[in-house]
Amino acid sequence: MQSMENANNESHYKFLILTIAVGLLGCFLRFADFPHATLVSNIILLFGSIIALRAVFKILD
Repeated sequence: MQSMENANNESHYKFLILTIAVGLLGCFLRFADFPHATLVSNIILLFGSIIALRAVFKILD
């Protein structure tokens, strides 16, 4: 039962919302009009994806 309580912990889902927001920021920056926008957006999107996977694996743990 302890793993079920851990999976339903509110902090996990707050962290997931934050990572989704970071990922969306990376997607929106692809359409920005400044030098190296694609590079910056790819880095932000990669970072968001990595921390989102980390959050999902914490929930499954």
